[in-house]
Amino acid sequence: MKELKIAPTKASPEIQLSPDGMVKIKGRSIHENVAEFYSPVEKWVSEYILNPADVTCVDMNLEYFNSASAKVFIHLLEKIRHVSLKNKKYVVNWYYEVGDEDILERGEYFSSILDIPFNFYRIG
Repeated sequence: MKELKIAPTKASPEIQLSPDGMVKIKGRSIHENVAEFYSPVEKWVSEYILNPADVTCVDMNLEYFNSASAKVFIHLLEKIRHVSLKNKKYVVNWYYEVGDEDILERGEYFSSILDIPFNFYRIG
């Protein structure tokens, strides 16, 4: 399995997915066609969870994302949660800027509805 890297743009985040268990999404996600943009990411995660690393570390460092992106993130996190079926562990780190209560609250909401404990890190 190969690493997947997608460079950031004004409308889409930087994405780094590594078979050694690193999943990073950083930046803004306001892409017009999220289904198309995130299709290779979904495909990669689907393949990854068949043979995951011992620990999967998900770093979500978003400054803004739209509701269509939120649905994709929830779906991806639901998939990643399946690594536990292979007796592997996962960690979700949610980063937010000082004073950015919106991003913090959205992370708390994701953690709550997915029933996944997140680590919250204030940056800046």
